[in-house]
Amino acid sequence: MPQGDAVKSGSASSVKFTYEDFLNFPDDGRRHEIIDGEHYVTPSPNTKHQAIAFNLANAFGGYLRAHPIGAAFIAPFDVVFSDLDVVEPDLLYISRDRAEILTKQHVRGAPDLAVEILSPGTRKTDEVIKRKLYDRFGVREYWVVDPELEAIKIYRRSGDAFPRAAELSVEHEDTLTTPLLPDFSVALTEIFAVPLETS
Repeated sequence: MPQGDAVKSGSASSVKFTYEDFLNFPDDGRRHEIIDGEHYVTPSPNTKHQAIAFNLANAFGGYLRAHPIGAAFIAPFDVVFSDLDVVEPDLLYISRDRAEILTKQHVRGAPDLAVEILSPGTRKTDEVIKRKLYDRFGVREYWVVDPELEAIKIYRRSGDAFPRAAELSVEHEDTLTTPLLPDFSVALTEIFAVPLETS
């Protein structure tokens, strides 16, 4: 399997995977998800992906320590929308008002915010399939983080619609904010910074 590619298994048959199947997937260092009963497998993330995930988690952690209005979690952490839809966003946020969806094992329901960091080969899954999934189950905001372009697409619920509300980039020296987190602000240059040179 090529590095970073998301591969859908079982697509040649009518078999639908369930959450019970999901619990029996191997602990092999790859990300296993099911969307509408289809099994998606993604290899472990690369260096820049991990650096971005850390930078985002660090920004959320600092904000939420100063403003304890909810909680953020990083992958791997299951979000169970239904018996046929279980995903692991790279980062998610749940407001204190919606804490009832948090269980001891996972999230059961729609987080306020889901964040996916693109890897080579996952663009269609993250930008199309998961966006439609998050829309269908009522996620309030979805960020698609693109390490290659150093950009973030933001989808934000507006009534029954889930339009792209913004597209931010390092090139335009943008700053990331969200109405979900009052006074939260972080420069995209900080989000996309990689602390060590990679070869």
